Amino acid sequence: EWLSSGSERSGHIAVVDRNVMYVWGGYKNAQTHGFLDLYLPRTEIWTYNMESGVWTKHVAGGNLHTSMSGSCGVCVDGVLYLFGGHHARGNTNRIYRLPLRAPSLVWEEMTDLKGLPPSSKDKLGCWVQKNRLIFFGGYGYAAQGPHKGMFEYDESSSPVWDNPGRGWNNHIHILDLETYTWSQPITTGNTPSPRAAHACATVGNRGYVFGGRYKYLYHPVLAYLSDIQMLPSDSSCRSVPQQCPVGRSWHSFTPVSSDLIFLFGGFTTDRETLSDAWLYSVSKNEWKPFKHSYTQSPRLWHTACSGPDGEVFVFGGCANNLLSHHRAVSYT
Repeated sequence: EWLSSGSERSGHIAVVDRNVMYVWGGYKNAQTHGFLDLYLPRTEIWTYNMESGVWTKHVAGGNLHTSMSGSCGVCVDGVLYLFGGHHARGNTNRIYRLPLRAPSLVWEEMTDLKGLPPSSKDKLGCWVQKNRLIFFGGYGYAAQGPHKGMFEYDESSSPVWDNPGRGWNNHIHILDLETYTWSQPITTGNTPSPRAAHACATVGNRGYVFGGRYKYLYHPVLAYLSDIQMLPSDSSCRSVPQQCPVGRSWHSFTPVSSDLIFLFGGFTTDRETLSDAWLYSVSKNEWKPFKHSYTQSPRLWHTACSGPDGEVFVFGGCANNLLSHHRAVSYT
């Protein structure tokens, strides 16, 4: 489904609860303010009813501290959890909850959590396993404290506003929603390298990670985490190289059944914005190209949510090089 209402934006979050898609955050290009991009208002939430096709704008209360892009959003039992992101003065590692089924939408910062939280970052991935949120990777500040995993400093990042330089990590952090405790698991297997702007999908008890950017590399390899065991998976790319999506970042990766994950769009090492689509079969461990009629709408940093009848709702994103200093073309 191609959606054409709501404010144009990139770097936003979108989650689904009871056939309603909730969209928050991101930024849009400022047509009248030079080259500055505008973050979408932090109090503004758009809903899209997947059955009626109606968009509605809402104003949320609460203490969400700033507008952001590149945050991580996930919905569990009617509650939207929002972690991290990038705002006008850098990255954050605050986490908020927004009960979506309450009479009114009110953000609540989760401040009394136990354990060591993730570092401040954006463009990370998240999936759900039972009653736990599992966060992986991202781009931001070096972690303070005894974090498991790697951090690779970005030599091209310049410290601003007294913030240190930034870089990529491959940290895995778990937030247990029953005990409100952060932890880092001990993993086995071949842990993916540090990355950001990757995409994650939950199928069964496994979290699947595809793509992402690390320095000038865009990963074409899939990995998955099963019962907190990180296992390598080459997605059959070695045996059938022509039937495998190219490495990318800023793409979407959306479960559409108990066996299939839908990959769409993104941005390549050659700085090409993509419009290709693929289906990954979990049981067969193989990729198949998916034909669609939107090949003239390449996009990156969009969102994609699965609907009640196996369809995928793609929203937002931009059309050209995010790494250039020219204005990007934003989509609604």
